[in-house]
Formats: sequence, structure tokens, C-alpha cells
Amino acid sequence: MPLRIIFMGTPDFSVPVLRALHVAGHEIVASYSQPPRPAGRRGLELTPSPVHAAAETLGIPVLTPVNFKAAADVERFRGFKADVAVVVAYGLLLPTAILEGTRLGCYNGHASLLPRWRGAAPIQRAIMAGDRETGMMVMKMDKGLDTGPVALTEIVPIPLDMTAGMLHDELSNVGAKLMVEAMAKLEKDDLPLTPQPDDGVVYAAKISKEETHIDFSRDGMLVHNHIRGLSPFPGAWFEAEIGGKPERIK
Repeated sequence: MPLRIIFMGTPDFSVPVLRALHVAGHEIVASYSQPPRPAGRRGLELTPSPVHAAAETLGIPVLTPVNFKAAADVERFRGFKADVAVVVAYGLLLPTAILEGTRLGCYNGHASLLPRWRGAAPIQRAIMAGDRETGMMVMKMDKGLDTGPVALTEIVPIPLDMTAGMLHDELSNVGAKLMVEAMAKLEKDDLPLTPQPDDGVVYAAKISKEETHIDFSRDGMLVHNHIRGLSPFPGAWFEAEIGGKPERIK
């Protein structure tokens, strides 16, 4: 029988997974996303996240708690009586009460070959480091940061001219296919889990503003990797004198 799924995600990266699970015939009983954020030229309009908008289009109820500190939010989550929660780039650490709030737990789609690049920016970090391959992994979540046992993996090569934007789109589509496969196996009680190795742990810290400045004194390939790893967002930049005054070139 189809699974009762709670979907948890926020950015564009997560949307193909949500849609693929819906097309696969699972019952998505609720979608959780980060709250609407100020947008528009003056930042006065509250704009729902891409997952929020996609879920509404599919007729899925959307919830946007700031966190799960309130007992009422935890009880509401449990009240859906879901089989499983699928989490893809949700942007919020889940407390134990949520991790254990469904019959089968929470499964995360993560854009790296764990344990390399645990954390917030695995796509950008892989390219900036000059990695020649990365991938998507489906893992069962635990209390750590991307530390849970891995269920499925698909390796994706990183060509020398691939940007973070290109890799983002490819991994998003791979992740959708992989999560559908994982849920089909879970439905049949045939989803093996393998603990992550202790060796090779690398953290993908969030990109800081200071890191976006290009240092042309570095090796040419490092500069190349830096620029493509930050393209199109947040973008790398340098300063050049134009018309007798310094200008920022992005």
C-alpha cells in the first residue's frame, strides 16, 4: 500500500522530490516548510517558499512552524499518523520528538557522498574543493548532523566546467528518483541501512560573504573552482578600476 508521508523541505532543490513522491502515488498528508520570508523590492511582501507553493498547487496542507519547541506543534506532527517523514533541505534541525514522530522515522535526501560534506553547503563545497564526483544519498536521520545510516546512493560526476547551479539541478532530479526508489523499498520492508564510516568526515559550512571575494594570487585551478562553485549564487566577485574609480565585478 502507498505510504502516508509527511514531506519537509523549503527551496527549489526539494520540489522535484515532493512532486515525484506525489506522482508515485504516496499519500502526502502534510508538507512542512520554512515560514514565508520578506521579498520584493522593499522586502515588504511575504513570499512562500518554493516547496510551500508547490504543495499548495498539489492540494497538500502546508505548515510553517518556526521550530518545534511548542508541544502543540509536536502533537500536530504526530497527529498526522504518518508512516514516514521525507526531509530534503528543510533548513531546521529536528528534535528527537519529530525524528520519532512517525511509524518508520525520518529519511533525508542529502547532496553529497557522506560522510564527506555533511552540513549546509555540500554542492558548493564539493566544487570549490575540486571534487571530481559527488552524489545523492538517502539516509535515515538521527540526532546528529547528517550522521545517520545510509540506505541508497547514486554517484554523480562533476565535470571541470560544471557550476554549482548545474550540479544543483542534476542532483535535485537524481534525488527525486532515488527517494521514490527508497520509499518503494521501505514500503516492502526491504530498505537496508549501512552505518557511515568514521573516516573521511568533512563538514560543508555555510558560505560566508568573506569567501565570495576572488583572490587572483591563488593557483588558476583554485580560482576556477572558486568561481564556478559560487555560480550563480551567491556569486564570486573582484574589484577593478573603471573610469578612475573601483568597481565591483561579479
